[in-house]
Amino acid sequence: MSLYEQWKETAYIERTEEEYKQFWGEYLPKEQKVYEYLLENKDRVVEGTVKELADQFQMDVVTFVGFLDGINSSLTEEINLDNLTEESYIKLSIDFEALYYNMLAAKADWLYNLEQWEDILTLEKRKEITKTYRRSQMVINENKVGRNEPCPCGSGKKYKKCCLN
Repeated sequence: MSLYEQWKETAYIERTEEEYKQFWGEYLPKEQKVYEYLLENKDRVVEGTVKELADQFQMDVVTFVGFLDGINSSLTEEINLDNLTEESYIKLSIDFEALYYNMLAAKADWLYNLEQWEDILTLEKRKEITKTYRRSQMVINENKVGRNEPCPCGSGKKYKKCCLN
């Protein structure tokens, strides 16, 4: 079983609410420490084997693959998670704008509100990314029916005389 499959089996199994809180309560602070390091060392590309990086960030290998699962879509070159082994050499070259956007999408306020962002993205840029994210979440109905058009219910009446009432 691949490391990624082990992570999915560990992280996404059915749990009681207490077990769920315990699992993610242990994982999320570890994840936050890695993000703090990456943001503080924004000019350094972190690279090495999966095992070396897991050790560097004081995680077991499967948990570190879980971290990689979360950051993967924010990398300039995504990692094929299915083929990872402990000896796989990886490079964490981060697109910080994509990372910020993805943190917003994950509703990870403990991550997108880290003070380290101030040295990476200006407040204006973070507001712009937030605005773009919020726009992407809006539903816009482009099939709006005008008052004098035939009613979409099929009655043959004008919309204002049928379903608009």
